[in-house]
Amino acid sequence: MPARRSPLALHGGTPVHDGGWPAWPQAPEATLTMLKEAATSRRWAISGAYTGTPSFERRFADAFASYHQVPYAVPTTNGSAALTIAMEALGAGPGTEVIVPGLTWVACASSAAALGATPVLVDVDPETLSISADAAKAAVTDRTVAILVVHAYCSGADIDAFLELSRSTGIPLIEDCSQAHGAEWKGRKVGTYGTIGVFSLQQTKVLTSGEGGVAITSDDDLYDRLQQYRANGRRWAARPVLHQLELEDIGTFEGHNHAMSEFHAAVALSQLDYLDAQSEIRSGNAHILNGLLEHIPGVSTVPAPAGLTRRTYYDYVIRLDSDLLGPVPVGRVADAMAAELGMFFETLDAPLNANPLYGPLKSPRTPRSTAVREDLDPARFPLPAATAAFHTCFAFLHQALLGSAEDMEAIATAVEKVVRNIDRLQDGPKGAMR
Repeated sequence: MPARRSPLALHGGTPVHDGGWPAWPQAPEATLTMLKEAATSRRWAISGAYTGTPSFERRFADAFASYHQVPYAVPTTNGSAALTIAMEALGAGPGTEVIVPGLTWVACASSAAALGATPVLVDVDPETLSISADAAKAAVTDRTVAILVVHAYCSGADIDAFLELSRSTGIPLIEDCSQAHGAEWKGRKVGTYGTIGVFSLQQTKVLTSGEGGVAITSDDDLYDRLQQYRANGRRWAARPVLHQLELEDIGTFEGHNHAMSEFHAAVALSQLDYLDAQSEIRSGNAHILNGLLEHIPGVSTVPAPAGLTRRTYYDYVIRLDSDLLGPVPVGRVADAMAAELGMFFETLDAPLNANPLYGPLKSPRTPRSTAVREDLDPARFPLPAATAAFHTCFAFLHQALLGSAEDMEAIATAVEKVVRNIDRLQDGPKGAMR
């Protein structure tokens, strides 16, 4: 019996695809060579002595800045650290507010809360699933010090609308491009429109060093602040001296150790060379898959706003009509898809007003003041579009898009098979609503 006509693989039927998928992360010879160079360099951190050659951290910073055509990049331990130093540099702290999309990774809100600021959760655009400019505008107060614009789910926020909002209010934008490395708005890289752009280099990202992050800016003063916040109040010396530390003690701001290691910087630098070529393969396969899925009733994908002239495919999202789903949890659909294809599927992040990973009221750092706790309570923010997306969308990660056209046909066939048998998913385990 052909796989598409057999019972669901989740129920013992024949899977649609069992041939394996492209691996991620990938470690080409160039990455291994740079790792060895870092290991034998006698310098494993930016706080190590200058050896007479540029550190991998500085080499990666220069390359990443050049890729975005901005003067400055500051690598960090992870994307959360990049968010933290960006918010600090713009004045986030007790008594201030940072506007954050309600459908995104938890660190976007928890980084602000950890600084003592209030994350103000706003809804997303129901079509693109990125932060809504109208919702952000309605949330602005005299305490707002930054708006976090997250480009999400292979789409992007309306940068033109956010630039107008920033101009009219004087509130700076932080662009979180952790799902959008290399994406472009009207031919210019995202991350360069905001006052600061931030990126994660965590293992699943399309540019990865295992763990890592970067903040970019074109502002001299902010560059100085970002450096000090990421290195305990230190910044790069203008003229390094052999066998001496390359960092100079400034201490204008109290920083913390958010600095990227030389090993992570070496991996990131080597991987940057492959980013655009891999992105082209993903885009081509996404185009094929988009065309296949549009013929399946009740199934759709996330559109891009007109200004997004180059998309990055990180978390490929498939949306089902609520009428088609009925009482079936979308997590159960993700489980069925994983069984058909032998690869990872997940639901979207739970909205931050009901996300178990975002609990500022559970933190011992949160003041006991009733007023502060009421301010921080995420449940006070209604997020109808984010909630609807959480209950109707599921996704797979980008490495599958490095496969073949036949692989895309297998994904579409699995969707069609699961949709045809969706009523059979009402019984049994409900699946993880990840």
